[in-house]
Amino acid sequence: MAADWDRPRVALTMGDVAGIGPEVIARAWSDPVLHRLCSPLVIGDVGVLRRACKLVGSAAEVASIAAPAEAIPSPTSIPCFTPHAILKAGTLADVPAGRVDRRAGFAAHEFLNVAIDEALDGRIDALVTLPLNKESLRLAGVRHPGHTEILAERCEVAEHAMMLYLAASSDGDAPEAAKPGRPGLGVVHVTLHVALRQVFDLVTIESVLEKIRLAHRAMRPLTGGKPPRVAASSLNPHAGENGLFGDEEIRIIAPAVRLAAAEGIDVHGPYPNDTLYHSALAGAFDAVVAMYHDQGHIALKTAGFRRAVNVTLGLPIVRTSVAHGTAFDIAWKGVADPTSLIEAVRVAARLAAARSADRARA
Repeated sequence: MAADWDRPRVALTMGDVAGIGPEVIARAWSDPVLHRLCSPLVIGDVGVLRRACKLVGSAAEVASIAAPAEAIPSPTSIPCFTPHAILKAGTLADVPAGRVDRRAGFAAHEFLNVAIDEALDGRIDALVTLPLNKESLRLAGVRHPGHTEILAERCEVAEHAMMLYLAASSDGDAPEAAKPGRPGLGVVHVTLHVALRQVFDLVTIESVLEKIRLAHRAMRPLTGGKPPRVAASSLNPHAGENGLFGDEEIRIIAPAVRLAAAEGIDVHGPYPNDTLYHSALAGAFDAVVAMYHDQGHIALKTAGFRRAVNVTLGLPIVRTSVAHGTAFDIAWKGVADPTSLIEAVRVAARLAAARSADRARA
């Protein structure tokens, strides 16, 4: 489906109401870029969002809607759908700011599930998620550690990955402070929310090959249809130095790269991590396949913390997310930066448009 004026309809899920999600939405709503990119709506708590608007001095009115399909957004009107389970559970008004709370975890989980179902049923074109808190989820009885795992289960997909994406600095409305001409870069992770000691068991030829394939497919809409150039990172220091510091590069990563290349994917590596990101961010590659969470996150967030975006790959729906967390230390103080949310919406809109074009050609 497509929203008014062929703009994709994008749902913003509020995330953990004790964190900065509500105020980030309230602050971003007045940005004209948001409304040029899509037809947005919020899936969250109406009362919480009204408090957030008051906190940041927004003049926008929060309009309670009975279903996402009723949304008529504008820079001065925020359509917000509060799921029935949240209304039944009672008010979130007394959830303390910046604190782990079972009610906030339950609500964040419900916001997300409703948005997923709306996307699966074709009533929205994409969802953009604000951060949740893993401890609050656990207190609410949710066994999954984060968005990615919840999305994969509800969408019933086995092969999935999280990509951290930093758009080219020359894209559209990039901040003037961004480095001119820096190309875009996506980082796909072979392993994600697991203890570091588990990584060596989870990095296999099959898991690396799967993520190379996902990186290749995911980057096509973000490279203008050109074949993406993919690099595989190493696992050990200096890519193992030919087995001196570990042989996973020889036994696992290099064979996966060869198999992917035989499928026609433009992939190379494994490369040492201490030099790979310097060349990738300079434009040598469009995507990097990292072996574990911090390999990719530290590099991309250092390069562009405020503009980095999470993208979940392998889903039948489009989902992006801000790259920051709940930021309990600054929550509800009126200082949260909405830049990552605007970037997440930008990427979601591009991916939704690409899927729409693919369906039209089919």
